Amino acid sequence: MPSLFRFLVVAGIVGAVVFGALYAMQAFFEPVPKETATPVPGVKVRR
Repeated sequence: MPSLFRFLVVAGIVGAVVFGALYAMQAFFEPVPKETATPVPGVKVRR
């Protein structure tokens, strides 16, 4: 039974580290917005 508790504690710590890293990334890093225009072959735009 102690090995189960040890596994759950380690899994919880790893999950908390991953969750914290993802939270820090979304909180502190803002992506640079840029406009993209990709032509689609075979499609004509009516004007």
